[in-house]
Amino acid sequence: MSGLIMAAQLLLGLSILVILHELGHFLAARAFGIKVEKFYLFFDAWGVKLFSFKKGDCEYGIGWLPLGGYVKIAGMIDESMDTEQMNQPAQPWEFRSKPAWQRLIVMLGGVIVNIVVGILIFWMLTFKYGETFIPNSSVQNGINPGSIGKEIGLQKGDKVIAVNGNKVIRFDELTSSKVLLGNTNLTVIRGDRTLDIKVPENILNRISEPDLGIESFISRAPLFSSTVDSVFGNAFKAGLKKGDKIIAINNTPVRFSADVREELQKHKKKPVAFVVNRGKEKLTYTIPVDSAGTIGIGFNINEIKEETIKYGLFASLPIGATQAWKVFSDNGKGIWKVLTGKIQANKAFSGPVEIARKVYGGNWVWSRFWASTGFISIALAFMNLLPIPALDGGHVVFLIVEMIKGKPLGDKFMERAQMVGFVMLLSLMVFVLGNDIFKAIMH
Repeated sequence: MSGLIMAAQLLLGLSILVILHELGHFLAARAFGIKVEKFYLFFDAWGVKLFSFKKGDCEYGIGWLPLGGYVKIAGMIDESMDTEQMNQPAQPWEFRSKPAWQRLIVMLGGVIVNIVVGILIFWMLTFKYGETFIPNSSVQNGINPGSIGKEIGLQKGDKVIAVNGNKVIRFDELTSSKVLLGNTNLTVIRGDRTLDIKVPENILNRISEPDLGIESFISRAPLFSSTVDSVFGNAFKAGLKKGDKIIAINNTPVRFSADVREELQKHKKKPVAFVVNRGKEKLTYTIPVDSAGTIGIGFNINEIKEETIKYGLFASLPIGATQAWKVFSDNGKGIWKVLTGKIQANKAFSGPVEIARKVYGGNWVWSRFWASTGFISIALAFMNLLPIPALDGGHVVFLIVEMIKGKPLGDKFMERAQMVGFVMLLSLMVFVLGNDIFKAIMH
């Protein structure tokens, strides 16, 4: 069932974004009197379509190949490769007949809409829900590093107070792009010492390994104490009480709830000796551990106090715009690290399977759906600006060259460039889809 929910969210989110992106091109073209012949969600490859109708001089429809969508603009060399039309004399309503600055706006229309949509989504989410976070100052027990975090020198209970010399205000900064893009310095308090720990540039490569993830670096949840908050099952029968602080399990000292859980996993289906502090008393209990590695205790999740900041409608706008810009700039930084060889491409790029699994998730929560869709909208804007011929960014580059030269590039050059770009995009799609399938199998 979760797989269907993932697929449905992905399909709905991408359909909304594709329609709005193409609408940006459509409206810009119409504003300059350019004829738009087709407006399609998905591709009607080889003329096969699921649904279509004609209104005015434009055909609207849904194709069968779910790889995006397109508008066919008259007099433009695009993925349709309609060379027959281009061999005819230019008409005043065609793309090629318009000034370069108008064509530039038409090509940027989709990207502009994606950016506006992303900002709008983040703006409305901020207005409705505010910002909820864990203040780093309230994290009394420190971090819980995973295997990779421990490899670089982090220890359970460390308190990270600064990233690259900047004070950490929110606990989630420790798993944000400012840290995970690597080459970062963490200022750590360990007992009475202050340490500097370097996060390597290849950290994203490491945590992107199958079965790992961000939790293998630093857990998104801070450490809780080993003080019992609720008692049931075997623990209740044995006499454990709320407020007991577990200090040892089978003679192994424990400080945190995470320590307790790790020790219990080692002793499934066995009786275990617990040493607890109850007020000034030190007591010992023998409690059987079940097959799931539990005894019937819960810990106090309210030890860590979250804060929520609410914003008015207009105050939410700059917050939403900042979130959108962060997504855009993080994409740029990530691409640069791939190009410079600091992050492997198979670790950096995700396709539809990974987006459905990791971005949308298997539960339909509307706040997460819209946050994920806003994230993807900004990511699509960035990807479409890349200077690849078949993308909007490629057309933008050619138009800028034309404006500098004072004359358009030749049709033959544009046709060849479009074909090269199409092959590049097809290769990239095959790569990311294959990479997705590999990750899903390994997961």
